[in-house]
Amino acid sequence: MSTPSLAALSPASGRSRGLRSITVSRTSMDPQTGLLDHVVRNDAHTWIRRGGGLVAYGETARFTVTGPDRFTRAQDWWRNELAGAEIVDHLGVPGTGLIAFGSFAFSKTSPHASRLIVPEVVVGCSEGTSWLTLITDDADAELSAEAAEAALAAYLLEPDGDRSPGSGDRLEPGVVSEEGYRSAVAEGVEHIRAEELTKLVLARDVVARLDTPVATAQVLRELAVRYEDCWTYSVDGLIGSTPEMLIKVEENTAQARVLAGTLDRAQAPKDDPGYATRVLAGSEKQLHEHRIAIDSLTGTLRPFTRSMTAPSEPFVLQLPNVWHLASDVRAELAPDEDGQIPTSLALVQALHPTAAVCGTPTTVAGALIRKIEQLERGPYAGPVGWIDAAGNGEWGIALRGAVIEEPTRIRLYAGCGIVDGSQPEAELAETWSKFRPMIEALGLSR
Repeated sequence: MSTPSLAALSPASGRSRGLRSITVSRTSMDPQTGLLDHVVRNDAHTWIRRGGGLVAYGETARFTVTGPDRFTRAQDWWRNELAGAEIVDHLGVPGTGLIAFGSFAFSKTSPHASRLIVPEVVVGCSEGTSWLTLITDDADAELSAEAAEAALAAYLLEPDGDRSPGSGDRLEPGVVSEEGYRSAVAEGVEHIRAEELTKLVLARDVVARLDTPVATAQVLRELAVRYEDCWTYSVDGLIGSTPEMLIKVEENTAQARVLAGTLDRAQAPKDDPGYATRVLAGSEKQLHEHRIAIDSLTGTLRPFTRSMTAPSEPFVLQLPNVWHLASDVRAELAPDEDGQIPTSLALVQALHPTAAVCGTPTTVAGALIRKIEQLERGPYAGPVGWIDAAGNGEWGIALRGAVIEEPTRIRLYAGCGIVDGSQPEAELAETWSKFRPMIEALGLSR
């Protein structure tokens, strides 16, 4: 399908192209479907929760980077783009105006390119407010509500179709086999018992091979409907529905959702409503893992804040596939030496990687992951989300997801927190419960 464009694509070098944008209000969307009616193109960038969020089309500018300074260089590029930008924003709420979607590699040593992508058209919806943004680097392009609506209509003219499961669709072992994962978990526990670290997160992969090209938009709609309490994301072939918010910034307020401690719902008794609370909250292992994750996040976030609220006890988050121990952290951000509130991307740089996806201490855990996991995570468990011109943004951790490597080959990832007392077979079973959202959304079975 051809892609309409008002602007030529920006080179990956990140050179400033003089971006221009206009944001206009729109009639409120259907409360039942929200933005899902706009998830009709396989190449769209998405960030959706409970029908609200952002859906974007096209590409006006792109920046790619690798290495340990990937966050700093991405921030510098974004700051440079903003310095030369013309922004007309009639709403002025988080997510309006000039915006970039982003996905960052988990590891500082990864060859995978982290990226910021400025789309051409963005449809947004939040707390009853709906908007449309048009972005261009054409100095002569018209910036008006009519031009924005026309650009959106062009993208929606030819929606991508759904896909039916094929007889040859199948799951295959990934780089890390089941036996390889059991061995890695056992080795990780040995390092923990040797008191080298207190927690280690180990991941593995499986590969979905399809008869016909994946229908990304269909997969995203399935995830968004089934996992409405999660953040369904799609950025440049990285797709999924994460239950974990790394950081959300709205003006001077930051929020995060930390998950650690998991219980598979597939084997739960049907007539025991207190089962999840009793098993999770009553487990010393699960509570210990959760406390490590909370302490890691709050300790790193504290220097950026005036005040912070973190619960003394986690709550049980119920998802269709699993239960998690979860805690929501909220903080009032403090200005820096220059009187500036830290941007969402600056906080991402400070917080990543968290104990929830790496371990504690993170430096020791990161080195051990590279040694025994034997998996190039790429963007899996890395930050994924968006940032606007004011520094507001929402960045989740790329979990419960996959990377579309080819139209008919999708690599799924899942990981578990390993602590003293972890059992290899139980952790392997937990990875299957975490693969389940993507497996089902792709129309596959284990």
